[in-house]
Amino acid sequence: MPLLENHIAVVTGAGSGIGRAIAAGYAREGARVVVLDVNQPTAAETAQAILNAGGKAESFALDVTKRGDCIAMARQVADKVGPVSILVNNAGIARRNGMLGENEAVIKDWEDIIAINLSGVFNVTHAFLAPLRASKGRIVNIGSIQSFLHLKTPSSPAYTASKHGVLGFTKALAAELGRDGVRVNAIGPGFIETPLNEKVRASNPELAKTFVAHTPLGRAGKAEDIVGPAIFLASDLAAYVTGTILMVDGGYLTV
Repeated sequence: MPLLENHIAVVTGAGSGIGRAIAAGYAREGARVVVLDVNQPTAAETAQAILNAGGKAESFALDVTKRGDCIAMARQVADKVGPVSILVNNAGIARRNGMLGENEAVIKDWEDIIAINLSGVFNVTHAFLAPLRASKGRIVNIGSIQSFLHLKTPSSPAYTASKHGVLGFTKALAAELGRDGVRVNAIGPGFIETPLNEKVRASNPELAKTFVAHTPLGRAGKAEDIVGPAIFLASDLAAYVTGTILMVDGGYLTV
């Protein structure tokens, strides 16, 4: 029996990268997947790929920074798809700028990153809370190795703050929702090759080499490397797992 059969799973930022891989993996395990992304065409591409593979999926455009839109989306999904029992908060951005750049750029980076990476997690979770509580659902947040440390090269205090926040939110929510049977966990990806960091990898190949050199497994991760852990945390295999972060970093934090 597929691990996620009879579940409806919402995945944000599922138009590409890690989100797309998780959405496809959940569909392979029997879930009906609701693909959400700020970019409607890429969301539709993900859903169509799932349908072409024999899975079940719908796609919708959503800007996670807009709280009212998140509430409206939760209602729309309830009406058109059904009660959600799995939520993956994956939508995020990364801008590698420090505090010493142009003042307006620094402020813009901070506001945008916190709005999407942290407040967006709150907005979507809060919007879907009722069906998740009713179904004793599962929430999977995407953290980072930067949930624990700050990478100095290149510097990104806003990204570090946002991912520390995601881990703190995960723990707080797990403690609060445990009485309802809702499990809340996070995944901490290491250096994963995705469209999110494609430009950085192309413009600064030495940076990629530095990450790989520090990684015991000796390679960069792929989006597919996140899928197994995401399935585990959403499935009954993790029935007694909550409030934790599962690192998927090739051993980066061990050295």
